[in-house]
Amino acid sequence: MAEQYTYAVSRIHAREMDLLTGADMEQLLQCSDFREAMRYLAGKGYGNGEEYSDTELMLKDETDKMWSLISELIPDSRPFETLLRQTDFHNLKAAIKAVYTSENAEDYFMGGGSVEPDLILEAVKLNKYGALPDFLADAAAQATESFMKTGDGQECDICIDRACLETILKEGKESGVEIIKDYAELLAALTDIKIAVRSALTGKNKAFARRAMADCNSIDADALSDAASKNIGEVYKYLEHTDYRDAAEALKVSMSEFEKWSDNRIMELIKTQKSNPFTIAPVFAYILGKQSEIKAVRIVLSGKKDDLDTELVRERIRDLYV
Repeated sequence: MAEQYTYAVSRIHAREMDLLTGADMEQLLQCSDFREAMRYLAGKGYGNGEEYSDTELMLKDETDKMWSLISELIPDSRPFETLLRQTDFHNLKAAIKAVYTSENAEDYFMGGGSVEPDLILEAVKLNKYGALPDFLADAAAQATESFMKTGDGQECDICIDRACLETILKEGKESGVEIIKDYAELLAALTDIKIAVRSALTGKNKAFARRAMADCNSIDADALSDAASKNIGEVYKYLEHTDYRDAAEALKVSMSEFEKWSDNRIMELIKTQKSNPFTIAPVFAYILGKQSEIKAVRIVLSGKKDDLDTELVRERIRDLYV
């Protein structure tokens, strides 16, 4: 297995040369309009290398291309499925709301998960979850029951979002791979902080915030939810005594600044794994790096389409992997 990882890491390092750099992103920002930006990306081999008119189609093709490479290098995809859980649980939310509100689920489904959206939708329609993986089946049953009883979409979201984080944490611990475990812990902590801030700003009580939070090692969910039930200043005070003290400064600017800070914190974590040739860690880090790049590209293209000021768009871009 170590030899397979060594080969995979060698190939991944070669592919890192194709990732967009800060200079590339600046070139993209300087494009005069959306069409020129799309042509620039086509020239960089984005998607299938052809010129697209649809942003999401191009980014989907680019994502599929990445996963095709990973499957070629490491056929056993299980170590990477943790990165697909947010999509799986998002699609569960879409399916439940579609079934019980008569909305069109296909308008909200996301591609790239580990479970086909149609399979999730069918399970929810029939109220039979045996065809779903265990991690999704339990959450589907609980969230559906909650939604049927209360009709409260927010409670449904809380149930599913917490189950998603708990699944990611569990898989991180069971993976035996330090980077996956660390990523899961960081993602859960950052999400708990976001929940606390939103709860504080909307005047939610402690019970509400605590129900939404997942238990992780680097955040005391009880203390954080208690702070959130008081006011935003108490949330900042709590964070000052944790490893996330810098988050408070970002939050004082805006939630958007905090989300950028969070993405950069994850990027700091994965960059430490670039030169570890005998484990799967550099491959996992590459996937996260590529996903971050695609997110940055989406931000720029959205700005070009909406004719936003270039400096405003530049401020929203996260750190890149290379």
